[in-house]
Amino acid sequence: MIQSMTGYGKSVLQLPTKKVTIEIKSLNSKNLDLNVRIPSYYKEKELEVRKKIAKGLVRGKVDFSIYVEMTADETSTTINKGVVKEYMQQLKNVLFVGSQDDVELLKMAVRMPDALKTEREELNEDEWNQIEANISTALKEIIQYRTDEAASLEIDFKERIANIKTALEEVKKLDEERIEHVKARLEKALSEIEVEVDKNRFEQELIYYLEKLDINEEKVRLANHLEYFLQELGSDTSNGKKLGFIVQEIGREINTTGSKANYAPIQKLVIQMKDELEKIKEQILNVL
Repeated sequence: MIQSMTGYGKSVLQLPTKKVTIEIKSLNSKNLDLNVRIPSYYKEKELEVRKKIAKGLVRGKVDFSIYVEMTADETSTTINKGVVKEYMQQLKNVLFVGSQDDVELLKMAVRMPDALKTEREELNEDEWNQIEANISTALKEIIQYRTDEAASLEIDFKERIANIKTALEEVKKLDEERIEHVKARLEKALSEIEVEVDKNRFEQELIYYLEKLDINEEKVRLANHLEYFLQELGSDTSNGKKLGFIVQEIGREINTTGSKANYAPIQKLVIQMKDELEKIKEQILNVL
């Protein structure tokens, strides 16, 4: 079953002192392009998180974020009282006596370096285990999103392939008519120049000419490629790159058929097939 590379997953964890929101977004990309944004006190777990995401999502442009909102009254940032007092004393010494105002001095002092100190929060393993479980939940959600998105792509692919098959059947019906048309056109051209032609030599040249215009191999290969595409589409794994290669081969056979056909009704069908294939190419880039 195919998967899309477009997806979104979210999980929210409420802890005693904080709310942790985990978000994963992905778009299509040739390889895995992973961007991770997490608070500094979880940084030691970043490599572990990257491996987990890479294993689950495989490919795509992925943005992973952990947002933390403190819900408790406590704060990890405190005023460095000694430093602030020292700053205020120094400011008093440089200001005129008549302009001293402790409130204004305090405003100035807290803006100075080291006036505020933030105690670095240590990683709590029990807390991280809960966050890790929620990361798994968000991953499951985005994978399900990708699967649901791919279901509509699969329906569209099958419809486009069916349209190409229908056009190919029409090409097969018109091919015999095309050969007769080419023979008649050559005979008419010879009759117009009013020269005697050796019938045996004419037949030999005609056979040689028709061999150059023969599209039987292209029809067989095109039919095989279409079946192979459907076969891979229904496989247990999602392989967008492989489907992309098959689409390239389908395009090559359609183009060769158009260039060799030399017959307007068939070339119209070739244009229809190209149109359907272009729509597949646009969407196949989004398949995992």
